[in-house]
Amino acid sequence: MTGPAAQLDVVTGAFSYSGAAIARELRGAGHRLLTLTGHPERAPAGTDIGVRPLDFTDAAGLTESLRGTHTLYNTYWVRFARGRIDHQAAVANSRALFDAAARAGVQRIVHVSITNPGLDSAYPYFRGKAEVERILAETGVPCAIVRPAILFGGNGVLVNNIAWLLRRVPVFAIGGRGDYRVRGIHVDDLARLCVKLGADGETKTPVIIDAVGPQSLTFREMVDAVRAAVGSRALVVSVPGPVLLSLSRMLSAVLRDTLLTRDEYEAMADGLADSAAASSGEIAFTDWVAGHGTELGRTYANELDRHFRPAPLRTA
Repeated sequence: MTGPAAQLDVVTGAFSYSGAAIARELRGAGHRLLTLTGHPERAPAGTDIGVRPLDFTDAAGLTESLRGTHTLYNTYWVRFARGRIDHQAAVANSRALFDAAARAGVQRIVHVSITNPGLDSAYPYFRGKAEVERILAETGVPCAIVRPAILFGGNGVLVNNIAWLLRRVPVFAIGGRGDYRVRGIHVDDLARLCVKLGADGETKTPVIIDAVGPQSLTFREMVDAVRAAVGSRALVVSVPGPVLLSLSRMLSAVLRDTLLTRDEYEAMADGLADSAAASSGEIAFTDWVAGHGTELGRTYANELDRHFRPAPLRTA
């Protein structure tokens, strides 16, 4: 096979969430794929995606894995600090990845960031994302940066776990009045945007786009839409932020997970999950939720199981 359809692209985390959506889109376009992953053992049996370890300490290995790549689609980040990995460590790891891409001659990088990053942000997540964007621009590799706020669709954690709670608790607490806005994008819309940007011309100036859907909802409106979709009778009540965080810590201990961090709540309450940009997606959150209420929240999606704990052993 020759031509663009035969090009090799690399996706970090192609068996995870946004990375999996990007991989599906690329495979549909006939591209050859390789993934760099911190969990090679989680590769599905019989996958036709090449698998290499995402080992940030092995500069030579990363470079070799990326050699011959047209576009690197990077979804690597950490949602919250755990153990020795915090946001500054994630910044250093991202630098190692981008340096390897530059050495390997990667032609283009599409990087998934966050809405409203800032080098002077009060929140390590948003500050770290801004640092990574700056590092990427300094590599000189042509790049595009997409900035989603939250993702929904597929096997995402946030909306599913809101639905899971609404199915099981008599009272659902939201922080403050819940009038802070959230501009989500469907994970498939994000994937289509990333692949389009990966195929664009190799401009030297980074292309930066807020990856947002057609609806800006208040958090209360988002919860109400999920509640209606799953047929919940839970009473939605407003509580002070510190009370919400205390409740979240107690539930997290029971579930052996991290439901919500202080920074996540306060950043959302500060409006950092919203954007005034033109829509880059087509799927409206309320339409999607209404059409998927029967399956949402049937099982709990554990963030720590997905990203930090060893995968269950396969049985024959």
